Amino acid sequence: MRAALARYLQTGRQFFFCRISGLNLKYNVKEHLFIALQGFFLFGINYWLVYLAEVHLPSGLVAVIFSMIIFFNIFNGAVFIGSPIRVRVIAGAALGIIGMGLLFKQELLSFSLSSDNSLALVIAGLGALTASLGNITSVHNQKIDLPVIQTNAFGMMYSALFMLIISLMMGKHFSFEISYAYIGSLLYLSIFGSIIAFTCYLTLLGKIGADKAAYVNLIIPVIALILSTIFEEYTWTLYAFIGVALILIGNMLVLIKVKR
Repeated sequence: MRAALARYLQTGRQFFFCRISGLNLKYNVKEHLFIALQGFFLFGINYWLVYLAEVHLPSGLVAVIFSMIIFFNIFNGAVFIGSPIRVRVIAGAALGIIGMGLLFKQELLSFSLSSDNSLALVIAGLGALTASLGNITSVHNQKIDLPVIQTNAFGMMYSALFMLIISLMMGKHFSFEISYAYIGSLLYLSIFGSIIAFTCYLTLLGKIGADKAAYVNLIIPVIALILSTIFEEYTWTLYAFIGVALILIGNMLVLIKVKR
């Protein structure tokens, strides 16, 4: 329920910002349907699926599976919005995913397959797929001139309602802990982890395309491990260094501009 509560908090802030900034908040039914679709896929169901998967799978394995969003974006972009399939981007994505595998080599090797784990693998894959569909919907929305800030506000509102319904159907209830750690994490999730992060990411998505922008999902775990090195004494291995090198090389392949 914390995710739904965070969505409600950030939705209120975004609508307040839109109002005081004089941004347009009036859209027709068809536009609201596309905005709701973006919210459903990008801010709602994909998070729920990933959280479910992480109950049974190590976080490193989930990160590797979720990195498949790059290939999903390439395929879905070609199917739904006619984006070109670039061999260079596919090669860079493949290098990046191999690098992710090396980065989390120990977690992958220690993983044992069971019926619960098999289902969790499928759920994690569906999480990546639904996130990709949210990415593609956002690109479509930007192409029909729906602004990122307003679509985020409405999309997060719709996703919050969806998550609330799912939570209530599962018998979950709201709980609010009066502590600095709880409130601080909630504010971080709602402001930096959602409003700022998604505004930047979706703007990038509209500018360089869903296939290239999705590479961000490979860079984030690297940053997390660097922070873990500083604060948690994470020990780097040769495989981890090679993995990071492959991710960076893949990133260069994806983003480099080819002169014609």
